[in-house]
Amino acid sequence: MPLTLLGRQSSLAAPSEQLKVLADSARLLPFETRLEQASLGPLRATGITVFQINVGKLCNQTCRHCHVDAGPDRLETMSLETAKYCIQALANTDIPTIDITGGAPELNAQFRWLVEQARALDRHVMDRCNLSVLLLPSQADLAEFLAHHHVEIIASLPSFQASQTDAQRGEGMFEKSLEALHLLNRFGYGRPNSSLLLNLVHNPVGAFLPPKQESLEAQFKKELRARYGIEFNRLYTITNMPISRFLDFLIESGNYDQYMTRLANAFNSDAAAGVMCHHTLSVGWDGRLYDCDFNQMLELPVDHGAPSHIRDFDAAQLHRRRIVTRNHCYGCTAGSGSSCGGTIT
Repeated sequence: MPLTLLGRQSSLAAPSEQLKVLADSARLLPFETRLEQASLGPLRATGITVFQINVGKLCNQTCRHCHVDAGPDRLETMSLETAKYCIQALANTDIPTIDITGGAPELNAQFRWLVEQARALDRHVMDRCNLSVLLLPSQADLAEFLAHHHVEIIASLPSFQASQTDAQRGEGMFEKSLEALHLLNRFGYGRPNSSLLLNLVHNPVGAFLPPKQESLEAQFKKELRARYGIEFNRLYTITNMPISRFLDFLIESGNYDQYMTRLANAFNSDAAAGVMCHHTLSVGWDGRLYDCDFNQMLELPVDHGAPSHIRDFDAAQLHRRRIVTRNHCYGCTAGSGSSCGGTIT
């Protein structure tokens, strides 16, 4: 894989180009057909228990696997007006969990306001954190802020080995991640008997499925504790989605057909029956609504008559909406399944 991919935007940045690549794979049975064969299609929402807010693509890192195609030069960022629509929608529902993501969500000007408003509504808040953002001079009080508001942290850490983490996230990022984890531990995150939750996320460095979540979690806990004295609560394994920079990698390394075939051959009907889009609604930085963060990056908004913008939020319609699917959905249904909360089965 060309190392330059770590420092640039995806060459397939246009979602329409990515969708064409995904649709043109001659070896694949269309995902919708596979669902019908398993008597699972079309997928429909069963309610909303997770309200995911993607506040934009601005990030202090440029990771090669990033499905958001985030980086320091991205200008897409949620406005206060859109953030207020999000809180207004939440106030009129009993959706229990708010999942804030990005980019590095903490770099968005509305991030702390969103946290404060959601906690005032007594909702559980999750922050998808890249760890290194905690070390930025402008974010010197971020760890304290998150702990004060009892925000659950879901942090990316591809490996407990420096070489693998740096290969995916950039030179020196492993050491920065360790420093940030020590900082969070000092505030009580991940410690036994603490209510401050610190969960890590592993996604493979290459074009293969992640290992079993339980066994990898045990290995991560053993190695991070023994080598660095770091504690955390859970490890989530997530399948790399064939989107954006990772799709670039698959094509440039000659692994695209093999990887997509691997995903399709590993289709698991139990995982498909439990996909996260059944209970998740994703809000884009500009207020558009999606069934998941992956659909958001492919610009596949909710459809089939459901409102498509947060200002038109209608819980009754969105709770039972038909879900938009394409071939990238094989990534969530392969093997043990994959979601923002780890494996499904």
